[in-house]
Amino acid sequence: MQTTPITRDDLARSVVSVPPLARNDDLSLNAEENQKLIGHLESGGVSTLLYGGNALLYHIAPSQYADLLGQLEAWAAEDTLVIPSVGSSYGMMMDQAKVLCNTAYPTAMVLPQPNVVTSEGVERAIGDFVQAAGKPAVVYIKQLGYIEVENVKRLVESGAVSWIKYAIVKDDPAVDEYLTRLVDAVGTELIVSGIGEQPALPHMQTFDVTAYTSGCVCVAPALSMHMLRLIQAGEYEAADQVREIFKTLEDLRNGINPVRVLHSAVAGAGIAETGPLLPMMSPVSASEAGEIADAANELLAAEMTFRSQ
Repeated sequence: MQTTPITRDDLARSVVSVPPLARNDDLSLNAEENQKLIGHLESGGVSTLLYGGNALLYHIAPSQYADLLGQLEAWAAEDTLVIPSVGSSYGMMMDQAKVLCNTAYPTAMVLPQPNVVTSEGVERAIGDFVQAAGKPAVVYIKQLGYIEVENVKRLVESGAVSWIKYAIVKDDPAVDEYLTRLVDAVGTELIVSGIGEQPALPHMQTFDVTAYTSGCVCVAPALSMHMLRLIQAGEYEAADQVREIFKTLEDLRNGINPVRVLHSAVAGAGIAETGPLLPMMSPVSASEAGEIADAANELLAAEMTFRSQ
């Protein structure tokens, strides 16, 4: 596992995968199945793993957190960058900081808390976490009203920010007043598009952000990496053609629920048996699982064809 501070080159070298966590029936971590998924990602060229919302770390038991960190470090290849998450409550992230400060992880992402927050309060909370953990944080901007640009800028200037996952959904991702102001305030090197393949192209083409995160990369890592390289090379039409390959599964994620669909898709494609979701989440219906498996297998078939070429 990579332990050095994260640079722009680190962010640009890989799609930032956001995988689910496979669990046994008793909700314990399933080492074998998680290793299968990580192996599938690494075999497709992905070298960054971000465990956050899709892994349901919002709901992880604090007593399980140290074990999770130890297992993630053991599962990943030596040059793979692994990023866990903390929070989303202040008390939880501060307790997790005490665990993280004794590890080699270079950063952790602060999961966004959508309620009972102010922008100044979020800035203070992230600063407190960074001080307690002894390492900079990934700032996850998922909705308007969570943290304002000026607060992010102060965190960046203080050295508290490793990078920024930007994931505010817009009807037209190329027209985004908040992202425009964010880029003006902190530049593009630290910003990563955080909503998968569909907004990644306009975010990288229009705003010149460094890379993108993806859940569907868990099914088709080599294809997603190919799309990233095409965008970085300025081959936007070719990148858009690759993006279309992901659309069916992405539409199901948007239409049902991103976390639940990805959890089902990884299992439905036979990549890894993801097992039960942590409460407070529930699985998709049987009919939805069938539709998701069809889309996931279609995407996996495209992945295997691409790898063979």
